Amino acid sequence: MSAAPVVMDAAIVGAGFGGLCAAIRLRESGLRSLVILEHRSEVGGTWRDNIYPGCACDVPSHMYSLSFAPNTRWTRPYPQQPEIQDYILRLTDRYDLRRLIRFNWEVESLRWLPEQSCWQVDIAGKSPLLARHVIVATGPLSKPAIPDLPGLATFAGPSFHSGHWRHDIELRGKRIAVVGTGASAVQFVPEIAQHAAHVDVFQRTAAWVMPRWDKPYGAKKRWLYRHVPGLQRLSRWRVYWFNEMVGRGFMGSRRVQNMLRRLSGHHLRRQVADPALRKALTPDFNPGCKRLLISNTWFPTLQRPNVRLVTQAVARIAPEGVVGADGVLYPCDMIVWGTGFKATEFVAPLKIYGEPANGEPLELGKLWDTQPAATRLGITVAGFPNLFLLVGPNTGLGHNSIIFMIECQVHYIVKALQSLRVSGLTALRLRPDVQRDNYALVQQKMKSTVWSSGCKSWYQNAKGEIDTLWPGYTWEYWLATRRFRASEYL
Repeated sequence: MSAAPVVMDAAIVGAGFGGLCAAIRLRESGLRSLVILEHRSEVGGTWRDNIYPGCACDVPSHMYSLSFAPNTRWTRPYPQQPEIQDYILRLTDRYDLRRLIRFNWEVESLRWLPEQSCWQVDIAGKSPLLARHVIVATGPLSKPAIPDLPGLATFAGPSFHSGHWRHDIELRGKRIAVVGTGASAVQFVPEIAQHAAHVDVFQRTAAWVMPRWDKPYGAKKRWLYRHVPGLQRLSRWRVYWFNEMVGRGFMGSRRVQNMLRRLSGHHLRRQVADPALRKALTPDFNPGCKRLLISNTWFPTLQRPNVRLVTQAVARIAPEGVVGADGVLYPCDMIVWGTGFKATEFVAPLKIYGEPANGEPLELGKLWDTQPAATRLGITVAGFPNLFLLVGPNTGLGHNSIIFMIECQVHYIVKALQSLRVSGLTALRLRPDVQRDNYALVQQKMKSTVWSSGCKSWYQNAKGEIDTLWPGYTWEYWLATRRFRASEYL
């Protein structure tokens, strides 16, 4: 007679910031039967994968580490990718997390088993696991978005997304077409322009660009931050409340929006003298409606003799280059897609099958294709018991650190599991009416934000709904997640 399969207390999908934070806090809460499933061979998530030239964070350093494990080794006000990944690696070792991680285990699907009140975790090429609870920490910036343009497969040279940078390709002397002018492009274009023979940058819409105050710390300041813990915490709070003040503009404050407009306008005028180019780089939407960019090198790079700004969309791809909307061919040897990520596909390609509806199990991705991505605080979903999301719908940010939001979500999950243990129940089911009311409130608040002021951005789904961002201040989200209300669940 074969033994019954072992049921883990919890399985975490993803070993980025969210998954590692969840593992640390769950283990501290007393959970011991825990596994982290990572489809790559190393931890880090976004900061492991994005290794394009100049890759850095646009959130200040002191807000970009876990509050209970501050990084005392930052070398500058804005962290660069190697520093962030180094911090994640040290965090993993400090909390002895590697023994919990199953590397190169790709989770294909999750299936709720009502008889056992647990999840079956299906893994490519391996036997399924069983877990009472599953935390999906795959992150919103893990699926590159490349537009499906005519002729895409016919291009004769290399073509790749910034999130999958090809370091094996020589840039020196090449003609390069860059499609997109978002947060990644403003970082890698200044780097590759120093080596390329020519760079064409395709811009559909201009962005608001702010100055980047990023002077490296001197030896004295680095020593102080490393040996005086209170100093770094004080700096963290200063950055936090400054960002919340900027967030007032995103929540509808005309005064703050005008301040951002003046700051960005001054930055543009100071760096760009040519009136025609300046006009082409001036946005026609409110600051913050699309992501604010931070760079001191973007505008100077666009004025280099070997760089050309093409202010139109791409119509198609030809074997020898990129064809603009005006029908003109722009010859190139390689194409780099700086076109962002599929941020509105919250769980894809992972398939998550919940409780039956009309005789068939609900599949979360399909459900959100036809219905709004409604949740409770972006963490739990009706019809999917014992499932928790990190950086789920309507919890992304435009003005502060996502690490703060992750810690709030993990706190809520820990409280939920503690409540379940105390109750003696086996499953936690979100009430549909609570989910419906939560989504209605979020969307009502969204109407007064800058993101609903008329521009088209990657924050929106195909229907124009904004299911990606939290329409409030982060301290409001902190308050909302401090207590777990069992009455909201069945």
